[in-house]
Amino acid sequence: MTGRFATRAGEAKLDAPFPMQAELTFIGHIESQWSLEDCPKNIAQARDAAKPAHLQIEPQFRAGLDGIAVGDGLVLLYWMDRAPRDLIRQMPRHRDTATGTFNLRSPARPNPIGMGVVRVVALDAGAGRVTIDAIDAIDGTPLIDIKPHMPRADQLPA
Repeated sequence: MTGRFATRAGEAKLDAPFPMQAELTFIGHIESQWSLEDCPKNIAQARDAAKPAHLQIEPQFRAGLDGIAVGDGLVLLYWMDRAPRDLIRQMPRHRDTATGTFNLRSPARPNPIGMGVVRVVALDAGAGRVTIDAIDAIDGTPLIDIKPHMPRADQLPA
């Protein structure tokens, strides 16, 4: 493979095809200013760029926004639909050695699920539009789920 997801030295691919065992329902999609070529590597870089994004929720799921307010923290789960799914060891540009996919936040993984912790900056629940502070996802990325961020519950154990 060539381009952004070309295989690098030290990487290993999965034997394909591997079985699919689940179904998902996308509740909406992410509207961002990012393309595959310029998408930030993480949410910190996205925040540094100061480009808000939007969640557009499908009509049948909009009632699920009840209780969400401007200022709330949310955990987003999204499907990185343009990422390869066959890398099990990767060689990131920022490391000297290859490592396992599950030791990275790379979009290239068997189940390309992304996660972002964001803040709500505007909300039109009736229109299913949630404006968030930033996201490191490509425009049009399918949205899997939204959960409330709960700092006390989401804390690592001591």
